[in-house]
Amino acid sequence: MTALTMSGGKTSILPGRGGLFGRLSDAFWRHPKLLLFLMLTPPLLWLGIIYIGSLIALLLQSFFSIDDFSGLVNTEFTLSTYAQLLNPVNFDIIIRTLVMSALVTLAAALIGFPIAYYAARYAQGKWKALFYLGVMLPLWSSYLVKIYAWKLILAKEGILTWIFEKLHLSWLLDATLNLPVIGGNSLSVSYLGTFIVFVYIWLPYMILPTQAALERVPGNLIEASADLGATPRQTFRTVLLPLALPGIVAGSIFTFSLTLGDYIIPQIIGSSRLFIGQAVYAQQGTAGNVPLAAAFSVVPIVIMALYLSLARKLGAFDAL
Repeated sequence: MTALTMSGGKTSILPGRGGLFGRLSDAFWRHPKLLLFLMLTPPLLWLGIIYIGSLIALLLQSFFSIDDFSGLVNTEFTLSTYAQLLNPVNFDIIIRTLVMSALVTLAAALIGFPIAYYAARYAQGKWKALFYLGVMLPLWSSYLVKIYAWKLILAKEGILTWIFEKLHLSWLLDATLNLPVIGGNSLSVSYLGTFIVFVYIWLPYMILPTQAALERVPGNLIEASADLGATPRQTFRTVLLPLALPGIVAGSIFTFSLTLGDYIIPQIIGSSRLFIGQAVYAQQGTAGNVPLAAAFSVVPIVIMALYLSLARKLGAFDAL
């Protein structure tokens, strides 16, 4: 077979193809880095300009302030806006959101682990398919539809109140609603109701990474632990939990971050006391205080940066 000389002194056993697309194909074959550059340029531009650029603009806005007299944004560099976050009202919003995010993450881990363990160690064939269907099905429905459905379920005239009445447990529900912090007139206007909906909405994001991590745990390690005389509790504490921890931490990234920034669920279900997402929406929209809204927005970014650095050390990224 005769070798054909191409441009640049290189040789090829195949003749060049004619036409525009043929010449482009030949050029990409000879210069694979050019193809990689053209493929990566659009998403990198989108990430750099739209996403990172907007974050930088947000960060810059947080160093501005609002003129108390005119209500206009003062573009001089200042840290006074961040100092406002330490005001009791604003600081309570941050603490309230952090506590809720941590509690939702903990509850999702406690509920999701047994489900993920059963799916990973025992479910086979059609039962595993039903497990995936049951976990994924809530994600296929509208986010708002699920929240409003829960608002009806938790309402004072809802099915949950009816169930408590039929079980003659209305006294228990009333006692719960009379608790000073988590209670309210009904579950639909209480922190407890907000907590329940948060756990329901984000639970699949905890189950799936945990189940994937548990499936990677070799069964012979558990058998060896039992053969060496370890009790089931010891096996869980010293073998299963450490190996499944990266998956749990990976799931917690989703549950914690999504709760931290959500403003729709507390807006529809819960009391009038704000979370960070609601504070950003109120300051940017109703109050027109864009610098304070930007400062509030920086708070979850900093928290998640610290959280992700810790999760990386625990190997969570390998379980995503």
